[in-house]
Amino acid sequence: VQLQASGGGVVQAGGSLRLSCAASGRTSNYISAWFRQAPGKEREFVASIRGGDGRTAKYADSVKGRFTISKNNAKNTVYLQMNNLTPEDTAGYYCAAKGRYSENYTYWGQGTKVTVSS
Repeated sequence: VQLQASGGGVVQAGGSLRLSCAASGRTSNYISAWFRQAPGKEREFVASIRGGDGRTAKYADSVKGRFTISKNNAKNTVYLQMNNLTPEDTAGYYCAAKGRYSENYTYWGQGTKVTVSS
């Protein structure tokens, strides 16, 4: 499985972006996630979803209520809708996937950069 992230860019504080992560293979039963890494900081979890079921979505406290993860299994694509962005959201965003019972994320995308200006 190969993951291709896209959708990053520069946006003003309060704005929105939607990131996409397209998988080369079928990932309908996988857990898909987004992580981010800001300059000089460790990578952190942002959100995850199991299969395409929005009821399984989990979020970091810092993005709850502002970000929404979703998945279109027919397109093998995971999305991260980011609203009300702040400069603290500036980071490289990486998509990842793993089998449902795997401990670690096995597949990683190349990352897409998000810059939020104040």
